[in-house]
Amino acid sequence: MDFPPPPCVDEALRAVLDGGDLGYPDWKHITGGSPASVAFAERCASRYGWTFDAEHLRELNDVVQGIQMVLHLCTSPGDGVVVHTPAYPPFLHSVEDNARRVVRVPALASAESPSGWRFDHDALDQRLSAEPAKVLLLCHPHNPTGHVFSEAELRQLADIAERHDLLVISDEIHADLTYSPAAHRPMALFAPERTVTIHAASKAFNLAGLRYAIMHVGPRWVRERLASVPDHLFGAANLMGAAAAVAAWRSGDEWLRAVVAHLDGQRNFLADLLAMYLPDVVYTPPMATYLGWLDCRHMGMGDDPSEVFAQRGVRLSEGPNFGPEGHGFARLNFATSTEVLRATVQAMAT
Repeated sequence: MDFPPPPCVDEALRAVLDGGDLGYPDWKHITGGSPASVAFAERCASRYGWTFDAEHLRELNDVVQGIQMVLHLCTSPGDGVVVHTPAYPPFLHSVEDNARRVVRVPALASAESPSGWRFDHDALDQRLSAEPAKVLLLCHPHNPTGHVFSEAELRQLADIAERHDLLVISDEIHADLTYSPAAHRPMALFAPERTVTIHAASKAFNLAGLRYAIMHVGPRWVRERLASVPDHLFGAANLMGAAAAVAAWRSGDEWLRAVVAHLDGQRNFLADLLAMYLPDVVYTPPMATYLGWLDCRHMGMGDDPSEVFAQRGVRLSEGPNFGPEGHGFARLNFATSTEVLRATVQAMAT
């Protein structure tokens, strides 16, 4: 995002520096969990009514590290991993790097869905009977479509996971960037004994470079697998990233509300700009995230429209990187000022 992080984060980082102690933190031996673990647990309880034992949390460098860890320890080469596609590229890489098999659930255009997209979970249920899988790798809210899975969808996915014995890994990093009237509901509320939830303050509070994420491990057997591996193989969370997360989760909500209100305006402003300057681009404002998924298939730009837009001075995320379902698409980040967004779309149209 083109915004500085909240002032409380700046103050927290300066306090760490002023304290003069940048040594190894000894969080593991703190009764009840590290400061960031406690802050995350309190936030989940207050925002979602989701309560859990903070000792079931594990701190990470980033979300993808957690996905890789769980896939490596809890599945075998050739196992199927269900992914809603188009998919955040590291999802596909995580599955393929571990020699697992992607089981795609393709997005279908839908005028009835608030996101403009739907996923056929009935077809997935039938497919899994013939083509078993071991994991449902869920991006919730979904990147790049911006779809927020409803309670009915989450319940259906929980039923499918139970019926086909799937472990659920739910990346919920964009949860705090959900626009009203949509509401985020953690997957763990519907399948607590099957779900590993991975979260971070990095997207909502613009802290990605500080390298801190957190993972709640619901299934006992997954906790046991993780405990069987020496901690030093996973490394430790970043001291400054943890301090920033605590500040953001405990004191950053006023800042976050203002940012979400601005992004809410931007997602709709982008629709107006595209209608004015690029009317052949199909776009529905996302229900969450600050990312616009642009359907350029009527523009005659080939599989990767981002190449054409790059020649016009605008860099977008390449649609094909999100899988075959991304051919003809590009992803645009609208977390900027209205002036920059207008200039961006104008340049794309020249």
